[in-house]
Amino acid sequence: MQYQISGTVMQTVAIDLSPGETVYSQTNTMAWMNDQVTMDTHTGGGFLAGLKRSFGGGSFFVTDFTASGAGHVAFAPRFPGTIVPALLQPGQSLICRKETFLVAQKSVTLELAWQKRMGAGFFGGEGFILQKVTGPGVVWLDLSGELVERDLAPGERLLVHAGHVGVFEPGVGFDIQMVKGFKNILFGGEGLFLATLTGPGHIWLQSMPILNLAEEIGRYLPRQGGDTGASSTAGGVAAGAALGAAGGLLGGLLGGGES
Repeated sequence: MQYQISGTVMQTVAIDLSPGETVYSQTNTMAWMNDQVTMDTHTGGGFLAGLKRSFGGGSFFVTDFTASGAGHVAFAPRFPGTIVPALLQPGQSLICRKETFLVAQKSVTLELAWQKRMGAGFFGGEGFILQKVTGPGVVWLDLSGELVERDLAPGERLLVHAGHVGVFEPGVGFDIQMVKGFKNILFGGEGLFLATLTGPGHIWLQSMPILNLAEEIGRYLPRQGGDTGASSTAGGVAAGAALGAAGGLLGGLLGGGES
């Protein structure tokens, strides 16, 4: 199996498959393929497997791409970003955001990454829903915007806006903490929680969270009554902040102890 990553801002990964080789992706990521590749869409292990995957922010179905001859298939993310290839050894895992999985060899498993503080993880927002990929095999991950890599020393902690967390090794401790200060919560614009990453281990951060991009685009979309200004956005932001605060309080109660 050979592959080539092309592009700068809107990258693609093109994979050349030998006869019988298979890669799989979640739905709606294939860009083009030749007539030597066949598709097979399924639940990836049954109804429960699909349900768990969708619960973790992925698609209920996955699609296998298998070469009958000299196959060629390409995949493209839906947002500007950086494609990161990772060769995983048997049993080696990476923890990633729910949006980052693009495609992998069939031998790589994709599953929900359960967190110790389940309540805080789920009520803290979509940025805290994580997946786990486990080898052996190659997986291609898609990070939004530019890529920043760091190695955390044992005990070193980094506080990160949830949207900027991309991928990290399982040895890195992942938790969330409430933003300190009443004014910071109301007017800081960073949300109610920050992610905390604690070393040792390697981390991949992304410069442009998809939610941030969606919010900026949303400011310019037409509203009911023709109002496209900031005033029409304020109500939605206020409602979202109220829901987020309520969810955060529930998360703190449910996630106070380890499961």
